[in-house]
Amino acid sequence: MKIAILETGAPPAPLVARFGGYPDMFRRLLGSECVAASYDVTLQDFPADPSDHGAYLITGSAAGVYDDLPWIPRLKAFLTEAKGQARLVGICFGHQIMAETFGGRVAKSEKGWGVGLQEYEVFERASWMDGAERVAVPVSHQDQVIERPPHSNILAGSDFCDIGFLAYQDQPAISFQFHPEFEPDYAAALIDFRRERLDDADAAIASLRRPNDSQRIARWIRGFIDGS
Repeated sequence: MKIAILETGAPPAPLVARFGGYPDMFRRLLGSECVAASYDVTLQDFPADPSDHGAYLITGSAAGVYDDLPWIPRLKAFLTEAKGQARLVGICFGHQIMAETFGGRVAKSEKGWGVGLQEYEVFERASWMDGAERVAVPVSHQDQVIERPPHSNILAGSDFCDIGFLAYQDQPAISFQFHPEFEPDYAAALIDFRRERLDDADAAIASLRRPNDSQRIARWIRGFIDGS
């Protein structure tokens, strides 16, 4: 099955020329053959009907789910309509907007920014996952899901982010707080771009030199959308 991307934001403009937009990153992560289409929902570009595609991936964004932006209520309405009709995958903001839509709660974390490579402990495994006990994946976020939605399980978390990976029991849907699509060079460039807002940016950049599990997460996402 192919997946359609719901684009909820874009990298900072100076980085787009080097790394492309989020759809480009997900095509590199998942394989271009896995991506059916992309829709910039910030411009009110939505599929005509959720049944147009069998799976949707909701990207990260500089926006917060609580921001007063006209496309956010429409995205929530689309996800509500898509529930049970299509497989859903949320990444960072996508993780958060899915949680808010389906009954959870999101807030800006008192812990501040999460950046660099962070490790998550795997608590539960779905059939499309392998036996990894921990995964290390780039992150970039201030907001977190602080109350999981009903009918969801926490599959992985960390000391910094308790609810890092959700799977829903009442629909085919999963979401991740981390960014498997962020290649180390892009994640480092993003940290450098935001350096004035971050504590210890150099340590976060250095962490990205360690091995990461982004390709493992890509296999999990492909397995999920294929119904494995």
